[in-house]
Amino acid sequence: MKIFSKEQIYEGDKLTAIKQNITSTELMERAGIQIFNWLHVRMQGAQVPIHIFCGIGNNGGDGIVIARHLINAGYNVKTYIVNYSTTRSKDFLVNYDLIKKTSKKWPEMMGPKSELPVIDKDDIIVDAVFGIGLNRPVDDWVKNLFIHFKQSQAFTLSVDIPSGVYTDRVPETENGIVWANYTLSFQSPKLIFFLPETSKYSVQWEVLDIGIDRDFLSQTETEAELIGKNEVLPLYKPRDKYAHKGDFGHSLIIGGSYGKMGAAMLSSRAALSIGAGLVTAFVPKCGYQIMQTVFPEAMVITDKNDTVISEIKYDFEPSVIGIGVGMGSENQTIVALEHFLKTNTKPLVVDADALNILSKTKSLLTLIPKQTVLTPHPKELERLIGTWTDDFDKLKKVKTFSKKHNVIVVIKGANTITVFEDKLYVNTTGNPGMATAGVGDVLTGVITGLISQGYTPLSATIFGVYLHGKAADIAIEDLGYQSLIASHIIEALGKGYIDLFKQPEMPEVVEAPKEKSN
Repeated sequence: MKIFSKEQIYEGDKLTAIKQNITSTELMERAGIQIFNWLHVRMQGAQVPIHIFCGIGNNGGDGIVIARHLINAGYNVKTYIVNYSTTRSKDFLVNYDLIKKTSKKWPEMMGPKSELPVIDKDDIIVDAVFGIGLNRPVDDWVKNLFIHFKQSQAFTLSVDIPSGVYTDRVPETENGIVWANYTLSFQSPKLIFFLPETSKYSVQWEVLDIGIDRDFLSQTETEAELIGKNEVLPLYKPRDKYAHKGDFGHSLIIGGSYGKMGAAMLSSRAALSIGAGLVTAFVPKCGYQIMQTVFPEAMVITDKNDTVISEIKYDFEPSVIGIGVGMGSENQTIVALEHFLKTNTKPLVVDADALNILSKTKSLLTLIPKQTVLTPHPKELERLIGTWTDDFDKLKKVKTFSKKHNVIVVIKGANTITVFEDKLYVNTTGNPGMATAGVGDVLTGVITGLISQGYTPLSATIFGVYLHGKAADIAIEDLGYQSLIASHIIEALGKGYIDLFKQPEMPEVVEAPKEKSN
């Protein structure tokens, strides 16, 4: 699913009006009806007080459309106009006139000196104050209104985007934002739903189709794309009946040190479990018996050093190399990594200590192959690109870094984002149970194992991040968040593959009992 920018949304609205021969007011009507339908299906006429707060722009116009249809359907509606400016949009004015003809109880005008309305905990708030066009901090009296929303504890539904949130930067203060329980977004989700500093303003979100021109939706290239099952299915490579292990490549995992052999074992296991034909682990001597005992399916090559990696030598041609997990950053390991990078030509997945070494000696970045995959956790990312002011600044710096070094960067998080050049791929799988030791080592192995099978580095990363998170989602169904460990994710990778082809369960149809004949 594409994530359109603010500018693209405006363009899509205009193009739709032209191609479908409708006015912008008719498009607004269509959007408002969709939200009315969403509410009507769930409320079924319940007389819960609904407080609809409308701004004076197009978002406010949407809110008035919703209010009008709810009133006509007999709901208990109170409509407010948050009069924050003297400028009103044309479509707002059209709908303001329409609602005045619908009900004798006109919307209540709210200004800086207005008293805050009484809102009970069991009421519903519909937030239609500001939309995607907001580009300045909200006035203090509007902030107080938003604080009042939150303090009421009423269920809050935002129209398109929580009011006060910008589409391209983090707000100046949390007090100027509507904290929504649910956001109904028109046609496309917003990037702010997936960033740590802004996702908290909407607990849940849903996209409503308002009939934007299909050619525009399919042909417009976006900076960001949301990655779910439908997006990764086309990436999947089926296996031929007569395939053999040589067809799926040979993954080499380089890592481990005294006391940290588990990292190399997890990565190696993940690479084989995701489908690599062969896996070899290159580890210090102290890891030989561990690897051969715990993971007999792997082949093992050892360094001449007992405790750390000091010289990387092997006598075969791997398809891909994952390096860094549990490796440490001893001086001899740094020297070994530099020598390795000077001669290596194979695709690379770089994680953990290898990333930290690259951060300390950035000249080594010139030695890595094109489209090398880097999988840093937040601190490792900071060492690579420097500090950032907010999530948008972080994305900007990662894109700059990706273009400069021609690398793929995985920004790990609740919605892990894969960055390549100017493109963002926002993952939808995963859960809080993954905040545990070794999960990153598993991801390194997963991506390495996919590249081994012939996936491009970018496809392997997008697909790997998805499957890694999906396996964790499947595992927690039996284990819960707190008990999930990295090994459980490896064990569930097969179910992650199977889930790709699982059809949604259809509701059971219960036949009405037949009447008895006399």
